[in-house]
Amino acid sequence: MSSQVLEAKLPTMVKPAAAAIRRPYIWAWLLVCLFYFMQYALRSAPGVMMPELTSAFGLTALGVSSLLGLYFYTYSVFGLVAGASLDRYGAKLPITIGVFCVAVGSVLFGLGSIGSAESGRLLQGAGSAFAFNGAVFLASHGFSDRWLATAVGFTQLFGMLGGFAGQFVVDPLVHGPMTWQSFWIYGGMLVAVVAVCVLVVTPGRTEKAQGSIWAMFAPYKVVLKNPQSYLCGLVGGLMFMPTNIGDMIWGVPFLQSLGVEHAEAIARSSMVPLGWVIGAPLCGYVADRLGRRKPVVLTGIVVMLLTFIGIVYMPGLLPPYIGGLVFGIGSGAAMITYTMIKEVNPDNVKGSATGAMNFLVFSLSALLAPAFGLLLVRFAGGQPPNLGTFQSTDLVWVGAIVLAFILTLFLRETGSAEQSVPPARPSRT
Repeated sequence: MSSQVLEAKLPTMVKPAAAAIRRPYIWAWLLVCLFYFMQYALRSAPGVMMPELTSAFGLTALGVSSLLGLYFYTYSVFGLVAGASLDRYGAKLPITIGVFCVAVGSVLFGLGSIGSAESGRLLQGAGSAFAFNGAVFLASHGFSDRWLATAVGFTQLFGMLGGFAGQFVVDPLVHGPMTWQSFWIYGGMLVAVVAVCVLVVTPGRTEKAQGSIWAMFAPYKVVLKNPQSYLCGLVGGLMFMPTNIGDMIWGVPFLQSLGVEHAEAIARSSMVPLGWVIGAPLCGYVADRLGRRKPVVLTGIVVMLLTFIGIVYMPGLLPPYIGGLVFGIGSGAAMITYTMIKEVNPDNVKGSATGAMNFLVFSLSALLAPAFGLLLVRFAGGQPPNLGTFQSTDLVWVGAIVLAFILTLFLRETGSAEQSVPPARPSRT
């Protein structure tokens, strides 16, 4: 057989084998995306049961904000553990353990005592750190680099669809056929079923891990010595906070300060995560098609800033539901920074890069969640927060969005179009 014939046949011989290797990872990715959907629903669900939580635990608004903020402490720390364990042990066992942690944490939160609620929230955060990290890890093995940003965007689509369901779907459940405690217990049972499925479907790692258990953190030396990693984390974190805290915890009380009834406030607040459902995959797809990341991130930040100002400081300017939806679409561009941190670091630290990203992003949320609650209480002067109170404290989010824009200017472009540009030839003298 001539070399030309062999070269002609080689692509058709390799592609089925490559597809066979990738297919199990894609199925596992879809299943972990389902887990990501469920944990995001549990993350955002407290926003629709604030009066019940305040009454059940005897807490102030600051106390409830601090209780819910416990999630971000363990989420950020275990983001590092998740990334390192994925690189060392593969996806199967780390992700399964994470799913079981969320299941147990959900049941504990539903038991109704403050101690079990605190423990449950901490476990939810720890286990949830394996959801997005695990999904991106599986996507990086199941999809080609050309479509990785799109796959990451679709991963976040599942998460924010869960955030939407955690508000829009959970509210009629806990104020209708079931108590808020039952919701958490039944939710934990469903997550446990997903854990068993993850254990069965996810491919295992064939090679044995080498070195001590502490050696699995070695890749972070590479990631955290790279200044671009910190820029990606800061930009992503600053873009996340207005949705994680500003909308998912305080969005409904803000809308009620405008005189919006509770049911409509839930529906309007849920437009932000619904916007993420559209924006995250859309922005990832556009970034892949353009071969450039930064223009899409900058455009998303501008859209965030303009719509946020319209929603908070010019009530009535934007049509109901549209403002939150567009704000969510713009903030979906934050997911591109997750792709960028993987592209500015070597291929052998993919899991650790995502873990570091989650640590940086959610450390900001962990710090700002109680701080924002304290600021809100002080501006309110012991009274229920009104529109003026929210407009004063929400300047924090305006500053975060503006700072994200400035820092993005210093990010290194990692898109395929930039990488394909040939180096300039030295001029002849």
